[in-house]
Amino acid sequence: MKGEQMVSRNLSSAEQAEADGDDRLGLQVDLDGECDGDPKGDTPDVPLSTSDTDNTPECLNKALEGLPPRWKNYWIRGVLSLAMISGFFLIICMGPIALLLIVMTIQIKCFEEIITIGYRVYRSYDLPWFRTLSWYFLICVNYFFYGETLADYFGALVQREEPLQFLARYHRFISFALYLAGFCMFVLSLVKKHYRLQFYMFAWTHVTLLIVVTQSHLVIQNLFEGMIWFIVPISIVICNDIMAYLFGFFFGRTPLIKLSPKKTWEGFIGGFFSTVVFGFLLAYLLSQFQYFVCPVGFNSETNGFTVECEPSDIFVMQEYTVPAVFQKTLGLKRVNMYPFQIHSIFLSSFASLIGPFGGFFASGFKRAFKIKDFASTIPGHGGIMDRFDCQYLMATFTHVYIASFIRGPNPSKLLQQLLLLQPEQQLSIFHTLQYHLRERNILPPAAE
Repeated sequence: MKGEQMVSRNLSSAEQAEADGDDRLGLQVDLDGECDGDPKGDTPDVPLSTSDTDNTPECLNKALEGLPPRWKNYWIRGVLSLAMISGFFLIICMGPIALLLIVMTIQIKCFEEIITIGYRVYRSYDLPWFRTLSWYFLICVNYFFYGETLADYFGALVQREEPLQFLARYHRFISFALYLAGFCMFVLSLVKKHYRLQFYMFAWTHVTLLIVVTQSHLVIQNLFEGMIWFIVPISIVICNDIMAYLFGFFFGRTPLIKLSPKKTWEGFIGGFFSTVVFGFLLAYLLSQFQYFVCPVGFNSETNGFTVECEPSDIFVMQEYTVPAVFQKTLGLKRVNMYPFQIHSIFLSSFASLIGPFGGFFASGFKRAFKIKDFASTIPGHGGIMDRFDCQYLMATFTHVYIASFIRGPNPSKLLQQLLLLQPEQQLSIFHTLQYHLRERNILPPAAE
């Protein structure tokens, strides 16, 4: 009996300690394993952040003084949207390297906004190293992804530089060693009575890395396939966001989803058709220029990045027969267009029908932590993450779409890999390829 009482007492104390740990997070836990039914009790008591403040420029506030709040917000969002779109086009003109840098900047800012939300909970308990380790893991993951991209797309550049050859050869081992150091630092930072909270925050960091860094890496890979694969997906998401807002603002009557009460079916449907048309026209415009359709490469002669190539078939004008159903309506039997325009319809459909769910997910996340926006970086819009919640989902779809339906064998990338081999390996491959070409009568037989 005494042994049973001691076990019971130990279990009771363990359960109480676990409940105390959850109470520190603002979670209400029933010791019998039942969750409390209060919907307000499952979120941490997070202090107000800068996302709840208004940082609209004073000159803009004065110019819009006297307008109803709804129209004032409309004008603020409109003016800032035009400014951001203009800046986006300016960066496009500066070339792929400028786009690469802006993607990295946005990634870091999105990471900072999400981590700050967790940090406001974490710092209340004066626990060590959370923010330091979060940024350390960000550096490690970026080192891994960008190193992989450099070796994959720019093998000629790596081959020329001795330090880069060493880093490329042992890249994954170095990346793992860096991550392992951070893992050990986390274990050493564990504090008694706060283990659960610290593991929550450890998971928080890694989920944030998965959402932000992995997706931004896919954005960059899409960019290297050709700037058109970067510009069109981003532009159609922006178009869908704007047109859904406009249709909902002027015609919205029917609520779409409880997570976002302001979203309406009218805005959703109007945004879909507008986005498909916009994507089709934008695809036609950009397909005409090598600057947008050629993969980004490295020219060893000029020591610079190039976007010159012979456009692939999907960027060459072709003739199509109009389906019989639409021939009478359109009055056409044949039309000339770029195959990429057909692909743009699928991209636009995803951006309009599935892309908004990235925004709904972000809305649910913000409601869970009782905040209006991730930050207040952009007046009228919130934080950077508020504007890029759908973009990351779109980047993943675009990457999968390219890999599944577009990308074929890339001779230039294969050549870059061959240049990294030892001379003996290169000769072996050369003789094997020569033998197969002679067998197929592509090369003349060897002289006896």
